[in-house]
Amino acid sequence: MKGDQSKTTSDETQQRLWIVCELYYPEENATGHYMTQTAEGLAGHFEVKFICGQPNYASKGQKGPKHEIRNGVEIFRCWGTRLDKNIIAFRLVNMLTLGLTMFLKSIVKFRRGDKVLVVTAPPSLPYQTGLAALIKGSGYYLLLHDLYPDILVAVGGAKPRSFLVRTIDVANRWLYKHAAKIIAVGRDMKERLEVKTAGLDVPIAVIPNWADMVNIEPRPREDNELLEELGVKDKLVFLYAGNIGHPTDIRSIVEAAETLRNEPVHFIFVGSGAKLPWLRDEVASRELKNVSILGQLPRDQQRVFLNAGDVALISLVKGMLGTAMPSRTYNTLATGMPILALTEDGSELARVVDEENVGWHIPPGQPDALDDIIREILSRRSELGYMKHRARAAALAKYTPEKAIESYLRELS
Repeated sequence: MKGDQSKTTSDETQQRLWIVCELYYPEENATGHYMTQTAEGLAGHFEVKFICGQPNYASKGQKGPKHEIRNGVEIFRCWGTRLDKNIIAFRLVNMLTLGLTMFLKSIVKFRRGDKVLVVTAPPSLPYQTGLAALIKGSGYYLLLHDLYPDILVAVGGAKPRSFLVRTIDVANRWLYKHAAKIIAVGRDMKERLEVKTAGLDVPIAVIPNWADMVNIEPRPREDNELLEELGVKDKLVFLYAGNIGHPTDIRSIVEAAETLRNEPVHFIFVGSGAKLPWLRDEVASRELKNVSILGQLPRDQQRVFLNAGDVALISLVKGMLGTAMPSRTYNTLATGMPILALTEDGSELARVVDEENVGWHIPPGQPDALDDIIREILSRRSELGYMKHRARAAALAKYTPEKAIESYLRELS
C-alpha cells in the first residue's frame, strides 16, 4: 500500500487528520510546544485529532485528561511509565509502554481515508504508527525532527556499521517506501534523506520550525532583571538556552570559558539534559566564576532569560550534519540576538546564520577556535546592534507560526 489513500474531497475541512506524537499540551518543551501550535493551527482546515502521552519532560508532574477537546483539537492521552528519561534503561521502558498504548489507540481510532502525521518523538513511534495506518487504510506523513540512526552514531550511541544501525536502516526503507510524504526540518536533512530514499518514489519537503513571536520580543538590556541579579551587566554575555543533551558540544564551551576567565565575558546556561550533571561538575571543579548555570526555567520566563544574552551559543557535536536542527535558533532570532554556532559547514544552522548574516559558525570540538572568535566578538562588540536588527527581521519575515501552517497545509493537501 503506497502513499496517501485518502479520498480527495472538495471540502478540505471534512478531512480527518490524526497527529501522533508523545508530546503535546500541557508539555512545555520545544516539541510539545511546536506540536500544540501545529495541531491548533491546522484545526481550522482539518478535523484534527491528537494521540499523545502525559507530560514527561519540562512539564513532568502535570497531568492532562485522558480525553478532551481543546482549541478545536480532540486529544487522546495514552498511559505510559514516566521514569527518569536520562537513564537509558528507563527511557526504553517509557518508550515501550507508551508505544504499546499509542499503537492500540491508533488501531482502534484510525479509519480508511484518514491522514496521519507522525513525529519522531519517541523515535520508535513512526514505525508502529505507520503500521497502524497501513492496517487501517490511512495515509501517513513523516515529520522528522531527528534522523535515526544517524543521530545515534553522531553521539556515540552506536557504531556506523553495527547490527543496530543496519537494522534501523532496513526498517527506515520500509517506513519511507509507504509514506505519503516525508517532512524534514532542514535542507541538510532533506539532502541526507534523498540519499537514503534513492529508488523510492517518495516526495520530501522542508518545513522549518518557527519562533514564538507572541511571547518573545527584544527588550532593553539595561532593564533585564536576570543580568542585574547575576551582577554581569558590565560583561559580554554568551547565552546557552536549550537542551544540554548528548548531541550538544558543551565541552568546547567550558574549555573556552576557562581560557577566558580573566576577560570581561560571562556564560549563562539555561536548560536541562543528560550533560547537565557533567557541566555542573566541570564548572565547580575548574572554579569558573564566569559561568552561571540556571537549570530549566519556565517557558513564561523566556522574555527575561532570552534577552539576557548579547550572543546566543548554539552547539552540536561533530557528525550531526543533516540529523537535526536546534529549534531554539528561531526564538534566538526573535529576540534579535546574534548567534555563535558550533556546527558543521552546510548544516541548516550554518546556512541560516550565513544567509541572514546574523553571526558566526565554527566546527564543533575546537575550543581554541571558539576562544579566538569570542575574543574577536569582544573587540567588535559595537557591531552587534546591526546583527540584532537583521535577526529580528529574519524571524518576522521567514519563521512565524503562520508561515509554517501555510507550509503544512500545502504539503498535507
